[in-house]
Amino acid sequence: MRKKLVAGNWKMNLDWNEAMTLMAEVAKAMEGIDNGPDVALFPPFPYLRHFHEFLKDKGSAVEVGAQDCSAHKSGAYTGEISASMIKSLGAKYCIIGHSERRQYHRESSDVLASKVILALENGLTPIFCVGETLQEREDENQTFVIDQQMDGALFELSPEDFSKLIIAYEPVWAIGTGMTATSEQAQDMHEFIRALVQGKYGKAVADQCSILYGGSIKPDNAAKIFSQPDVDGGLIGGASLKVADFMEIVRAT
Repeated sequence: MRKKLVAGNWKMNLDWNEAMTLMAEVAKAMEGIDNGPDVALFPPFPYLRHFHEFLKDKGSAVEVGAQDCSAHKSGAYTGEISASMIKSLGAKYCIIGHSERRQYHRESSDVLASKVILALENGLTPIFCVGETLQEREDENQTFVIDQQMDGALFELSPEDFSKLIIAYEPVWAIGTGMTATSEQAQDMHEFIRALVQGKYGKAVADQCSILYGGSIKPDNAAKIFSQPDVDGGLIGGASLKVADFMEIVRAT
């Protein structure tokens, strides 16, 4: 049975005090949840080690992850942070291929493939993001786009390595816009993604592949989206910055 995951992507938000307060509030709220989904927080890079140590000291089940990693192992790459550094900070997960990285940093499939490989080599679980723009959706090209994104960055992996990663479907038109895919649209795309995985790696790998939905998930729509058979949790943006909203989403999973 696939494990559910709710991941809070904080992006470039919150100063030190705000971040530590919110993280502590989430950890406290999680104490009252039994048999819930896995929960992970993805703060800005400077906070990773502090989050890991705080949560470990509290015996919390909440994990931490990075919002990105470098496509290089090490070297003269000013400002870059390697997968090995991220692992040494206590992170379990690493988001790769988020639409904002693709858009603002022009990350190609080759770059993303390198990031995935390095994350896996260093014991991180990649959360690999795919998704179409509004124009691509209106042109009914969403399945072609997702196929290309996955084939270009993931399908050279061995079945063993592929089985270690998580996919996040995030329609670009629903990220930070207030627009959300309907539960039927989300299910259709998640079912399509699972079929792609099955075509490449077989039914056993596809059945165990966790596929998250991301894109303006809120407390009032989470339960309906998460009830779909191929939706295995969510990659949450804005709603993860409010403890009450985030915990309602966790409880809806």
